[in-house]
Amino acid sequence: MAFEALKTQVYMILDEIAARPADRHILQETLREKLAELSALGLPLPEDLVRLEAELEESSADQIYPPT
Repeated sequence: MAFEALKTQVYMILDEIAARPADRHILQETLREKLAELSALGLPLPEDLVRLEAELEESSADQIYPPT
């Protein structure tokens, strides 16, 4: 899959996380998968997305995307 298509999918996942914070953990797994696809293609991982994924993993994630 082309870099631009994967990047678009990642940003769509981020929009879904913002829209459905209660499903954040499910969507976070999808984000991880897309980042793994980028890595498998040998493409650089966007620093901000890697940082966001790490922050979502922490307990403070509810401050970023509060559950409803």
